Formats: sequence, structure tokens, C-alpha cells
Amino acid sequence: MKIKFAFIFIVLFLWNCKNDERITFEPIVFTSENCSNCPKVTIQIPKALDESPISATINNSLQEEVISMLIYDDEIEATNIEEAILSFKNGYLELKKIYPDEPVGWEADIEGKVTYEDKNILTIQVNSYSFTGGAHGFSSTRFLNFDKAKGLELENMELFKDSLEFQNFVEGKFRAQEKIPATGSVNATGFMFENDEFYLPQNIGFTQEGLQLFYEQYEVASYADGPIILTLSYKEIKPYLKLKMAS
Repeated sequence: MKIKFAFIFIVLFLWNCKNDERITFEPIVFTSENCSNCPKVTIQIPKALDESPISATINNSLQEEVISMLIYDDEIEATNIEEAILSFKNGYLELKKIYPDEPVGWEADIEGKVTYEDKNILTIQVNSYSFTGGAHGFSSTRFLNFDKAKGLELENMELFKDSLEFQNFVEGKFRAQEKIPATGSVNATGFMFENDEFYLPQNIGFTQEGLQLFYEQYEVASYADGPIILTLSYKEIKPYLKLKMAS
């Protein structure tokens, strides 16, 4: 009986240790005031609750990302999300002064979610939609990648041992997926890479399905084509990654 209890204790201890590696989050929601002459703003993002350097980095990075999406009033230097929502509202009200008969209101919808976490890496995907007039709104996806041990947000090029070598590998995968001839112009089938040279997207992030390379609308194709997404398995990209992924 003592041996049985000892075994259960060890299993529970190891299970708790494994789960302790994960960061605890809670969802937080911000909304604009409800009035007839206000833009509609809804924001839902995760907030890291642990008292650790990486949690502080995550929360600051998310806040800065949301603020950058909402700033429209140069007179307000937003330091938090509430002030950014006010900036968005003031931008709309200024436009209404110039075009008082403009019937369409503004709106912004931002949602963040954790798409990957192991003991070394954490990724948050931020999806946003905004409409500030014109023929259509604007959708955007951003990946925020973090080194948990160092407590830092990582730039795309910091993810790879050799970014040029990785880019060359990805180009082959991209051409195969999009049915572009293996040699010759990368724009042969209608893509719009600048100078007809392949390059990595601005948004790269870890997901449960693999490493996702996300080209925004207009980044390499027309708006009508929508975003272009390439997902690579972790097995095939392992030789190129700088950070070791947990097995």
C-alpha cells in the first residue's frame, strides 16, 4: 500500500510540475461606451496573471499592439487601452465634423488568443477587424512570439538560426503549395512580390498545427485573394529553429 501511495504521489508531482510550466491567463474585455454617435469597439485579449518577467512582457506587448491598432487622434498619446479607445472615438468625431452627412459609423473588433505554448515558447495571435469608411473594412492578423526563459518578445528573424537559409527552404514549400514553377519568376502565377523576389511574411507564429507563415491581404497578392497562409510541420522546420521546442 505504501508503494502504491508513493507512486501516486510521484505521478501527481510530475503532473503538477509539467503544468506549472504553463502561464496562467484570464480573458479581459474592453468595450466602447454605448451611444448613438460613438464608434463600436470590442476588445478581448488574454492577460497573464503570473508575477514573472515573461508575464509582464506579454501584457505590455499585447497592450502596445492594441494601442497601435486604435490610434487616430494625434493629440492623445495613449498609454493604455482605454485611452486608445478614446483616440479611436475622437478620430471618428473629427471626421464627422468634416463630413456630417456620412452615414456609416466606425468599428473595431480585436481578439487575442494563445495558439502555442511549451516550456520555451509562447505565441499569441491577435486578429483584428476595423472599418473607418471606404469600400470595405480591414482585417489583420499578428503573431506575438515570446522566449519564456528570457522573458522577451522575439522578432521574426530571432526565431531562426539562419534566416536566409530558412527563407530559401520556405520558398520551395511556397512554390509547391501555390503551384508556382520551381524555377523562374515567383510572380509567374499572379503574385506581387516586390522586385519579383520571394520573402518571408511579416507575420510568423507557432500554432498547434505547425509554424504558420501568414501573408496579409495586399502583402503579396490582391485584396480579393485574401490572406495567403503556409503552415509547416515542426518536424521539417526543426533544423532551422533557434529555440528548442519541447517534445
